[in-house]
Amino acid sequence: MTIQEAQERVDQWINTTGVRYFSELTNMAILTEEVGEVARIISRQYGDQSFKESDRKKELADELADVLWVLLCLANQTGINLDTALEKNFDKKNIRDASRHKDNEKLR
Repeated sequence: MTIQEAQERVDQWINTTGVRYFSELTNMAILTEEVGEVARIISRQYGDQSFKESDRKKELADELADVLWVLLCLANQTGINLDTALEKNFDKKNIRDASRHKDNEKLR
C-alpha cells in the first residue's frame, strides 16, 4: 500500500465508520497520546524500566500503526499529500545532509 492509498483508506473509513474527523486540535492531542504509548513500550522493551502488568499485552507494531493512523488523519484534514511531502523531505535532506553524517565523528 502506498502512502496515498493509506490516506485514501483512512479517509474512507473516517467518512463511513468513523462518522467524521475529530478536530485537528483533538487529533494533535491523540497523536501525542499515541506517541506516549510508543515511548512507554520502547522504554520498557529496550530501556531500563520493567513492564507493568497492564502493559505486557501491548505491541509496538500496533502502537506505531496508531501513530501513523493519526498522522494520516491530520494530513487528510489539512490537505497534505504525504507522498509529495515525503519526496520533498528527501530532497531537503539530500541537500542539507549530503555529507553531514559521513563527516560526523560520533557516528564512526
